[in-house]
Amino acid sequence: MDTILPIIAGAIFATGIYLLLRRSLILTIIGIILISNSVNLALFSLGRISTENPPLIKAGSLEPLAPFANPLPQALILTAIVIGFGLLAFALALAYRSYRELGTVDQDELLEDAEDTSAAIVPRNDFKNGGGA
Repeated sequence: MDTILPIIAGAIFATGIYLLLRRSLILTIIGIILISNSVNLALFSLGRISTENPPLIKAGSLEPLAPFANPLPQALILTAIVIGFGLLAFALALAYRSYRELGTVDQDELLEDAEDTSAAIVPRNDFKNGGGA
């Protein structure tokens, strides 16, 4: 079990990279989430998955019992999951908004639309009395 989890994490990471290189904005977002989850799985596998003693110190003792599970990777992964969920929510909201405004999620078309609209911006005269450059 200790060797299979890093291999699975690597396969998920490779799938995330593949999806990141696609033209669709939704597939890019899914690729970022897959990469995030594969890093979480790699950290989790590095923290030695075991059914050893919990890291609790018994009364009258100065340290926990000898073979205990490391709680640090679990705490880091929990934090990363929360941050990843916030990133997913923001990215999906951004993709939805760009689809509503531009009508596409294709990244090449989004770039073409951005170039077309930037050329159509006309400078505005901000002075009230008609002067200024």
